[in-house]
Amino acid sequence: MSNLLSSIMTAAGAMDAYSQVLDVVQNNVSNASTPGFANQTVALEAMQFDPSQGFSGGVVAGQVVSSRDEYAEQAVQQQTTLLGQAQQDVNSLTAIQSQFDVTGASGISAAFNNLFQAFSAWGQSPTSTVAQQNVIEQATSVASAFQQTAAGLSTAAQDTSQQLQQTVTGVNQMATQLAGFNQQIISGDQNDPGLDAQIHSTLEQLSNDGDISATKQNNGTYTVLLNGQTPLVIGNQSYALSAQAVPPAATAANPNGPPHLAVLSSDGSDITSQTTSGQLGSLLNLANTVLPGYLGDGNQAGSLNTLAQSFADNVNGLLTSGNQSDGPPPVPGVPLFTYDTTNSTNVANTLQVSSTITPDQLAAISPGPPEVANGVALALSQLSDPTTASDEIGGLSYTQYYANMASNVGNLLNNATNQLQTQQSAVAQAQSVRQQISGVSLDDEAAILIQFQNAYQASSKLISVLDQMTQDTINMLSTTA
Repeated sequence: MSNLLSSIMTAAGAMDAYSQVLDVVQNNVSNASTPGFANQTVALEAMQFDPSQGFSGGVVAGQVVSSRDEYAEQAVQQQTTLLGQAQQDVNSLTAIQSQFDVTGASGISAAFNNLFQAFSAWGQSPTSTVAQQNVIEQATSVASAFQQTAAGLSTAAQDTSQQLQQTVTGVNQMATQLAGFNQQIISGDQNDPGLDAQIHSTLEQLSNDGDISATKQNNGTYTVLLNGQTPLVIGNQSYALSAQAVPPAATAANPNGPPHLAVLSSDGSDITSQTTSGQLGSLLNLANTVLPGYLGDGNQAGSLNTLAQSFADNVNGLLTSGNQSDGPPPVPGVPLFTYDTTNSTNVANTLQVSSTITPDQLAAISPGPPEVANGVALALSQLSDPTTASDEIGGLSYTQYYANMASNVGNLLNNATNQLQTQQSAVAQAQSVRQQISGVSLDDEAAILIQFQNAYQASSKLISVLDQMTQDTINMLSTTA
């Protein structure tokens, strides 16, 4: 009789173990598409079997085990960081490239071509009021083109500053969430697969913004560092980053130039130079390297301002070296362009045609000797294809220098686009490896489901049989008595 009761207890224990397995399978299937979820399994453990000692054997459910592989997670995070950087590069550089048109249909390139044609027409008719007026109009278009390009790049700089602040805010919010998750673990939820999924989903999102390292501690919490050394999360505490604009020093070459952007750790330490990856790294590089190359900063004028000043000075120099008329006395020419002479990073933005100049003040006469009635006008028209170093900028014509500026940002965008495609493949590959290791396979779960449903049903059938045998035995004993 005792053997029958023992067998029933063993079968009932097996049913309980199988039921727990089926619960885990159901949870896996339900969370197959949940971001960050890792497949769970139940380890079945055999009970001691020794009838002589009263151990009837059987099976019990052990711990629920996660299939998560932290190395696979780190691989995904590392590739996601590079993907975030490449995506931000493409987005930002696309906006910058839109400010440059090398086709000659619009912008500075078209304005240069139109002005050179106006100079040439003036050289053919140096006393023509119509030709002189056209020079002023086309010069106004050149100044306007520089202003529009400078304004467009300044808008890109402002957008970059706003995006950096938003990204830092997002990093801080995710760090706060992770600290909250750590608190839940400290409070006893260490084995909660749902909490584990939230943690790793958040870590993957965070890795898009910067180079993070997440280390699981002995108590189950995660310590998260930025750039391998700046703490974001330790235990249930988060450490906020901040972003700020840093103006040039008073002793800088351009103390009134555009500011640099900086990222600071929670203790105020400047970590800008260390932050080179992810969306944060991309935005800092754009703000502190790419855009200053065009707009300038405390240490440089920027190529756009350099081009504007060189062109304006050369045109003004030729015009003021000539005469409006022979006189007597001879009437010297006047400058055509004006700009802010106090700030070399503000030239393109302030370039304009002198508000006081009139067509008849344009000096076409080169005093020589020998005097040439259209000498200045011809010299100005030759700026499109210079023959002397004094009419060049960096060994290039003004049009070529502008085209070189445009090609630089084009090359950066092309490289970023190629990198983006590479990183999209790299992330997909890393995610695929992770899925093979810890993802939920519906086919595998279906097979496990069928297997343990059958085992559960067999145990149930065994209990029914044993129950009937027990009842029969009791009836027989009652009859005998």
